[in-house]
Amino acid sequence: MTRPGCWRGQAVSQGGAIALKSRLAYQGKMSPLIETVLFLFGLVALGYLAGLTGYLKAEAGEAIAEFAVGVAMPLLLFRTMVNADFHGTAPWLFWGAYFTAAAVTWAAGHLVITRVFGRDARAGVVGGVSSAFSNLVLLGIPFFLGTFGASGFEVLSLLISVHLPTMIMASIILFEIFGRGDEHVHPLRIIRRFLHKMLSNPLIVGILAGWVWRMTGLPLPALAVRLVDALANIAGPVALFAMGLGLCRFGISGNVRPALALSALKLMLMPAVALGLVWLLGLPPLSAKVAVVAAALPSGVNSYLIATQFNTGQALASNQMTIATACAVVTTAFWLTVVVQVFG
Repeated sequence: MTRPGCWRGQAVSQGGAIALKSRLAYQGKMSPLIETVLFLFGLVALGYLAGLTGYLKAEAGEAIAEFAVGVAMPLLLFRTMVNADFHGTAPWLFWGAYFTAAAVTWAAGHLVITRVFGRDARAGVVGGVSSAFSNLVLLGIPFFLGTFGASGFEVLSLLISVHLPTMIMASIILFEIFGRGDEHVHPLRIIRRFLHKMLSNPLIVGILAGWVWRMTGLPLPALAVRLVDALANIAGPVALFAMGLGLCRFGISGNVRPALALSALKLMLMPAVALGLVWLLGLPPLSAKVAVVAAALPSGVNSYLIATQFNTGQALASNQMTIATACAVVTTAFWLTVVVQVFG
């Protein structure tokens, strides 16, 4: 006859084994944030491998990127502007925190390139913009949709709506100051170039069209909703794949030390400054998290395009973009963890 105590001991042992298995299974699961970061950068890596192995040609990458930026992303932004609920965000404080962090980092990048590495002022402009111009579109839009969902993306849209115009205006002004030698700065030429770039940019057109439709108060026709949704819903994955394919085209060619220095400024200094500012200003938790993580994103292709316009620092900009994007797999996971711990 079995003693009752033996049954109790067996039950306790079996319960302990089940609990241990549950703990091990839980510990074996990847953090949702880390998994999301790896998934998103995994799409970038797939694009990079497709180009590196020759599976897709460079021309295909450019066509995919043009589709993402020219069609899918503008429709996604249009839909967001029409339907967004911005959750009580205070735009001026939000913008102020982000752009102050960008200005600090831009100045640091300019000084590092000119004072530490001895390059001229035009290369300093490239260094500044490379260290402060976050990739909010090709990487940022799918990244925020994946990590913070639709509500986080709506807050990001507030930043995207002014980010490109602000950074392009700053770049044009600095190009006028440093890029034309002894020529005088012409305000009308600056305004003309700025308006041309804005009105010909499909992202800005998508944002403006969304705001205009929103102000009418009219619902979108059912067929229009289906067409917009069909293209907007694939914007994120297509953009990430196109970004990876584009990185394969740029590669790394010299200027590694300054590119590493600028990448450190972009990935660590800018989000650190943004974190301090959003905490001091008392921004709502979601807005604070969006500002810091947006500041932590690596540089995009715009820094290379500006370098090409200056006809200086192209290798520096392309190297920094490639290095920063590779390092961002780790650093964005770090900053995501930080903001979740600080702001919940």
